[in-house]
Amino acid sequence: MRELVVLGTASQVPTRTRNHNGYLLHWDGEGLLFDPGEGTQRQMTRAGVAASRITRICLTHVHGDHCYGLPGVLSRMALDGVPHPVHLHYPASGEDVVRALVSLATPGTDLRLHPHGSGGTVAPGLEVRPLHHRVETYGYRVVEPDGRTMLPDRLAAAGIAGPDVGRLQREGRLGEVRLEDASVRREGQRFALVMDTAPCPGAEELADGAGLLVAESTFADEDAALAARHRHLTAGQAGALAATGGVGTLVLTHFSSRYADVSGLAEQARDRAGGAAVVAAEDLDRIPFPRRR
Repeated sequence: MRELVVLGTASQVPTRTRNHNGYLLHWDGEGLLFDPGEGTQRQMTRAGVAASRITRICLTHVHGDHCYGLPGVLSRMALDGVPHPVHLHYPASGEDVVRALVSLATPGTDLRLHPHGSGGTVAPGLEVRPLHHRVETYGYRVVEPDGRTMLPDRLAAAGIAGPDVGRLQREGRLGEVRLEDASVRREGQRFALVMDTAPCPGAEELADGAGLLVAESTFADEDAALAARHRHLTAGQAGALAATGGVGTLVLTHFSSRYADVSGLAEQARDRAGGAAVVAAEDLDRIPFPRRR
């Protein structure tokens, strides 16, 4: 199963209808929790999300609305007796803050800390890129390896069927038939999360080819000066990021409390998003991963 559960969509100030950040990605056998802000544990309960599903926690940076829910989530995992290791990824410059937050949690979880100080691969299929915010910040990308789609007509023409199909996939060749003779390349799916940042190359790298992109949309386009001052994206800039990357679906979030109605932000993003579908996220939304292209 591949699905995004939106646990919170507010920026610095939560509202009556929007909790602080929190995004849980179900990705096959893994559960990746991104930026658990204050109240994330309660939002998990409201969303029907079990703490035992979490295998990795990923912090983009250590501003409170992106990490103050960490002690509660870890305490819940300890209370529920989660048996597997939980990997925590975060910017190295936030080490003191992360250690302090972890120290507040109920002990009992097998928590493994993974600070990173540059872009690159931080775990199998999990990458980070530096963003441009007021503190050290990284966006995340989940990448499925490219594969092959078997072509039944070519398999039949080559007389390959049953267990021999799997053997051809594993070994790359069966007699005179090569894997590429009976299949076509299938690009792996990609998920990207771009939080607090001004437009930058790192955001573009993360968005490139993403089937699903979660991007902050803190300000409306008419408040671009505020966005630049605080190093955030406007809705239109989030849309342009999706268009440049050839994104399938753009999920807008991290809305400033100044906007009671975010439909206007969605329209601004849609105007610049190219062929991407645009969703203005609401708390507790469940967004299935788009069909493979």
